[in-house]
Formats: sequence, structure tokens, C-alpha cells
Amino acid sequence: MVLLLALALGAAALLHTTRNFAMTADTTELISPDLDWRRQRAAFSLAFPQYTDSILVVIDAATPEQAEAAAAMLAARLQVEPRHVRRAWLPEGGPFFERYGLLLLPLPEVQAVLERLIAAQAFLGPLAADPGLRGVLTTVSTMLEGIRRGDANLGEIRPVMTALAGAFEAAAEGRPAHFSWRRLMAGEPSKPGDARRFVLVQPVLDFGALEPGAAVSAAIRAAAQELGLQPTRGVTVRLTGAVPLADEEFATLAQDAVPMTTAMLLALLGILWLAVRSTRYVFAILATTLLGLVLTTGLGLLVIGRFNLISVAFIPLFVGLGIDFAIQVAVRSQAERRAHPQMEQALAAAGAGLGGSLALAAAAVAAGFFAFLPTSYVGVSELGAIAGLGMGIAFVMSLTVLPALLVLLRPKADRGAAPGSSLLEPAEAAVRRHRAWVLRAGGLAAIASVALLPWLRFDFDPLHLRNPQAESMATLADLLADPDRTPNTIDILAPSLAEADALARRTGALQEVSRAMTLSSFIPSEQTEKLVLVEDAAMLLGPTLEPGLRPPAPSDAELVQQLRKTARDLRDVTDAPDQPASAEAGRLAAALDQLAGGPASVRAAAEAAVTEPLTVLLQQVASLLRAGPVSREMLPPNLVADWITSDGRARILVFPRGKTDDNAHLRRFSEAVQSIAPAATGTPIIIREAGDSIVLAFLQASALSALSIAVLLGVALRRATDVVLAMLPMLLSGLLTLGSCVLLDEPLNFANIIALPLLLGMGVAFNIYFVSAWRAGENELVHASLMRAVVFSALTTATAFGALWISSHPGTASMGRLLMIALGWELAVTLLFRPALLAQLPAGGALVLRSDRAL
Repeated sequence: MVLLLALALGAAALLHTTRNFAMTADTTELISPDLDWRRQRAAFSLAFPQYTDSILVVIDAATPEQAEAAAAMLAARLQVEPRHVRRAWLPEGGPFFERYGLLLLPLPEVQAVLERLIAAQAFLGPLAADPGLRGVLTTVSTMLEGIRRGDANLGEIRPVMTALAGAFEAAAEGRPAHFSWRRLMAGEPSKPGDARRFVLVQPVLDFGALEPGAAVSAAIRAAAQELGLQPTRGVTVRLTGAVPLADEEFATLAQDAVPMTTAMLLALLGILWLAVRSTRYVFAILATTLLGLVLTTGLGLLVIGRFNLISVAFIPLFVGLGIDFAIQVAVRSQAERRAHPQMEQALAAAGAGLGGSLALAAAAVAAGFFAFLPTSYVGVSELGAIAGLGMGIAFVMSLTVLPALLVLLRPKADRGAAPGSSLLEPAEAAVRRHRAWVLRAGGLAAIASVALLPWLRFDFDPLHLRNPQAESMATLADLLADPDRTPNTIDILAPSLAEADALARRTGALQEVSRAMTLSSFIPSEQTEKLVLVEDAAMLLGPTLEPGLRPPAPSDAELVQQLRKTARDLRDVTDAPDQPASAEAGRLAAALDQLAGGPASVRAAAEAAVTEPLTVLLQQVASLLRAGPVSREMLPPNLVADWITSDGRARILVFPRGKTDDNAHLRRFSEAVQSIAPAATGTPIIIREAGDSIVLAFLQASALSALSIAVLLGVALRRATDVVLAMLPMLLSGLLTLGSCVLLDEPLNFANIIALPLLLGMGVAFNIYFVSAWRAGENELVHASLMRAVVFSALTTATAFGALWISSHPGTASMGRLLMIALGWELAVTLLFRPALLAQLPAGGALVLRSDRAL
């Protein structure tokens, strides 16, 4: 009847779970929205929703021209994906920047750019008149003619020959051929990131899925594939930003799920069998735990309504502590069968002996979990509520369903060795002989651990917990290395543009700030001087760039003839005194001969390599030469909407100076900005404030847990000395764990700190078991069935959840490492310190245990 009732409740819980299961992957819901920094972020997100949960598409191409064309095509293509994309735009491009972008540069740079264009006039004229491969070859021949006349030397055109030779060799050999006129005309080596462009996407997310942005990311990749934006064509498309980072974290966890689950199950089964030496006992324990997990899941959904990314950790918490309760009952019942052969009698005796300590342990552990309820860390607060309820379920199941299953399964009684373990006898003997030394060693270890606590680190950067090999993280690492494009910026919301400009000037003067931008940053300074330079250049270059009627395209035979002619012209100058330039001339001549002797397809590839970027260059030059005065009214509406709200509030974007991937530097940067603008928000502030909020939440919960557990133990045990004896081993194992973290350079972080509730729960439960047994007058604690149950309970949890260590996800692996460290110390304290603490050596020299049957 007990089992049927439990199965009926389990079926009802399972039905409720399947009908009402809900889980949010929205990380913004993990911390209370009532905190000041959360309200500030929410206010900014409400004002500029396009920057919330966005996807940054990073396009890297072989040339700047190719990157710009790819970004423009992809943005236009994504704009017709309303099912997945709300908006897609070029944050650094578009018609406005093509025409007026030059004016946004400092005056000396504007002058330098225009002087280079004027110097290239003789070069640009023939190309504009015939913008194809024939025109390029004609231009090269013209330059060579000037060299033969002595008007120039071969070294001056060496960069042109080198760049053309590389592109033509690739085309002749059937490889992707790339050529950049912009780099060639810049007259300097290409800079990192000069062929990188961005598309910013505001996606439509599905927060009911574990990967809310998976569909959007797939649509972006499909669009890029459709447009031919592939590495084989010299274009790489990568995704990063808040959405891909979160999605790929789930993907990494899913990738490791099978090996980790397999390792957990094997470890669980192996240690359980060693603990009870009976397949039927193992089955009963696992069935009880699984049914309890189903009930806890249903009750959690009923009370909370949904799970979050943190609260789902109730599963390992319940399994670890639920199995502990079940192992205690199972091992004690096996021990009782020596005096009570009938299973029913053995179970009744086990319940009578363990019921009080199990009830107290479950209540204390639940109180520890419920201590997280008042904190601002909503993720762990909900975890505490569900896990606390789960402890009640685990307790009831261990004293009802587990005995019912054991009665029905009738496992054979073990008539072999004593229920303890012969492996523990050396430890028991050592504790007997060296009790004083064990206590002294424990005290010294505690003092040493306390001394190490100032060096305990908390890694506030959540990026350190992500897989560095994932595309989104690798891309973000590239961006962090670029101070002009770092995502570690701060946003400030000002009441008006005038106030934003004033605040930007004050913020920009800070030592920690490189620059502060507002909408006014897109209205060029020194426009009169710059426009005079532009007008002068336009008068000189205008006729050159508008040659009138262009000649018809050449036939393939004519193109072959032109290739061979240019190759001959190049060989005529290979005896020039400039040997490196002469070598490049010979190399280019050989490439032209290859093109002339190859099929028409290689010549078409060569033409595309030089003419496509040439078309882009000529269009951009013509556009920037048409620049005129820029006023606030001329700014594009989309650009204005990215900086000014409909009610006139203005955005300030602040960039850090120096290293943008250093946490200490970013903390100083955020504190400096907030000293002027307390309502500022942004990644550096969010990381710092979230870390501080989580640490404060755990400190509050730890203090409240310790207080509630101490009060509960005081009420149950009714003696301050016993409460201290119950709390001291837990305090020692906690200090040893934190001290080991310092020595092993294992910082606490947002992931492994979630393991602390499990460690707290097991430490409290173990202490209560031993103190209860000690008060009941049991002796030989190290060799008793209680010790066997505790040791195997700890081993089960350690080996099962230590399998997290094998994860390729850094956060999950750090949780596994911390669990192994903590449970290792818990075992050491259980085997050595706790029995020594409870033992008392009288004057006669025999080791006895104080007895108190008040429980």
C-alpha cells in the first residue's frame, strides 16, 4: 500500500511536470531586479532595446573591400527574416559613413588621405576609364613606360607588382584570389582588423528553449551560406554576443552530457554496491531516489512555477543527499538483521535508531537551503526553496518507500563480516592511540586555513567559465584585444543631448577612459577646414573619376594578347639596379604568362580579383568627394535612434583606456565612471556588481544557515556543548576546503560556488549522525555501521559528481574539482577528527565515549 501510494503520487507529479514544465534560460532573471544596478540596466534596455540580447556578426575577409561588401549583403538579407530578426544593421557602415566618414577623422588624417588620393591620380584615371583586367594591365604598362623614360624608378611600383603577383598566381593555380586597392593606396602594411566588419542583429528569442537564440543563429549562418560568404571564398562569418555565448555554453554542456552521465552512473552503481553488497538493495535505493526526484520536480514546479539555470542544480543536490539518507537506512538495516533476522523487524529497529538523527539532519539541511530565500540571488534563492522541500521528500521516502521496497524485494541477510569495514580498523586504531595529536593537527590546520583566507580569490568574470574553444568565446577574445572595438564599454543615459555632451567631456577627461561618444560625435569638428581640402581634391580628381564613355569589354583573345604584352614590358625592366623590385617584376611577368597560357576561367578569376574591389574603391572615393556640411538634422534616423530616445534622452558610450581584458583594470574603469555618473551601466559594471551581489548573497545565506542550524540543533540537543561538537567538524572541513583552494589556485566562481550548498548539507548531516550516535551511547564509531554508511555516502557523492571534472566546460569542471576537494576533506574529518573530538580519554587510560540518551 505504501508503494502504491508513492507510485500514485509520483505519477501525479510526473503528469504535472510534463504539462507544466517551464524553464527560463534568461540569465537576467538570476539576480533580483530590485537592485540599483539591475534597475539601471533595465532603464537603459528599455530606452535602447536594440542593444539587449543582441547578436554580433563578425565578418573577417581577405580584404577590406570584400569585408564591406559581405557585411552589406548579409545585413540586407537578414532584414527580410522577420521570423528570426527584428533588425539588422551596420554599426560602422552605410551610406552616411561612406559619404561623411572621412570628415569624422582628425584634420591631419583627412589631409593625409586626400594627399594620397591626389598622388594616385595618374593611377586612378586609367582604372576609372577601363575598370577591368585590361585597364589594370594597361596601367601597369603605362607605369613601366614612365620607368623606361626615367620619370620614375622600379622600386616605386614594387608594392603594386607584389600585390598583383600574389593575386594572379592564386588565380592561375585555381586558388581563391584576393586583391585590395585600399591597402595598396594606403602605402603602409595592413593593420589587424582592417578587413573586419560587423553586423549587429536584434534577434527574436525563444526563452522557453535551452538555447533561445539557436534558431536565429541558424538563420544567420544559412543566409551567409546562401550569399557565398564562406572561408573557401575568403570570408569568415562568426557570431558572438550575449545570445551566442549563452547558447554555446549549453551546447558545450550537452556535448559532455553522455560521458559525464555515464561516468556518474557507473560510479554511483559501483560505490552503492560496495556499500550494501546487494543488487536488491542497490535497486531499492536507486528506485527510491528516482521516485523522490520526480516528486521534488513536480513540487518545485508547483511552488516556484519554473526552473532557472541555477535551480536545476536541485537534481544533483537531491541525488547526493537523498542517496545519503537511503544509504544510512540500508546499512543500518543490514546491521540490525544480525539481531533481527526478519526484514520487518530489522527495518523497525533501524528506523528507531536512525529516525531521530535523520529527521534532525533533514531539518538542518533544509534550514540551510531555506537560508538562501531572503537573498537577492534569485537563482540560488529558488534553488534553496526547491532543494529544501526536496530534503523533506528525501527523508519521508527513506523511511517509507525504501523500507516498503526492501520488504517486497526480500534481499538476503549478510551473515559475513561485521557491518563496519576492516579497512577502517587502522584508522580507528590510529585515532585511539593519537587522539590528542589528531585534535592538535585539526586545530593547526584550521589556523593555517584561516591565515590563507585573505588570499582566497573569487573570479568575477563569467567569461572565464566558458569554453575558450567555442566560436563565440574565441571571437570575443579577438575583440577584447582591439581597444577600439572592445565590448567592455559603459553606457550612460543622460536627460538630453546637451547634458550628454557635457557629461561626455567630463567622463572623457578621466585617466581610465580613452574616449566618450554621444550622437554629437557624428557631427564632424573643424568642418570648414576639412571641406576645403575635400573640395580641392574633388576639383582635381572629379574629371579623372568620371571619364565618360567606357570602351567595350575585350574578348578573351584580346585579353591574352594584353597579358603577354604586359609580361614582355615587365621583363624589359628586370635588369634594373633595384634587385628586389626587379625580382618582383619577373615574378609578376611569370604570373601573367601563366594566366595567358591557362583556360579562360583563370583569367576570369584574375579579373574578378582586381575589378570587384576596384569598383568598391571608385564608388567610395567618388562618394567621399561629394561630402558637404553635416548638421544634426542630416544624421540618418536609424543612427539617431541608436543614440537618442523618442523622449529626448541621450546615450553616452564610454571606452576604457589600456587593457580591456583585465578585471582589475575594468573595475577601476567602472568605478571611475560611476564616480561621475552613478547610474552608468555596461558589461564592466554588470560583472562587478553581479559578482559583489552573489558574494554578498552567499555570505548572508551562510550566516543565516549557520544561525538557523545552530538554533535547530540547540532546540533538539538542548546542550550548547553538543551544538558546538556538531558544528566544529563542519567548520573545519569548510576551512580546509577554502585553504586548499588557495594552495591549489582554485578560485571560487559563479559555477563552483553552487557546490557549497551540497557541501553544507552533507557536512551538517554527517555531524548530526555522529553526535546523535555519541549521545545515544554508541562506541567504536569509526568501526560501526554508521561510519560505513557515512564513508560510502561521501564516496558515492564524490565519485558521482567528481565526474563533472572531466567536462570540457571550465565552469562545470571547476565545480567537479571543488566537490572533490571538499568531499575529500569531509572524509578525512569523518575518519579522523570527528571521532577524536567525540572521544574522551579518562585517567585510567582506556578510550570511552560519553553517553547521553536524551535524544
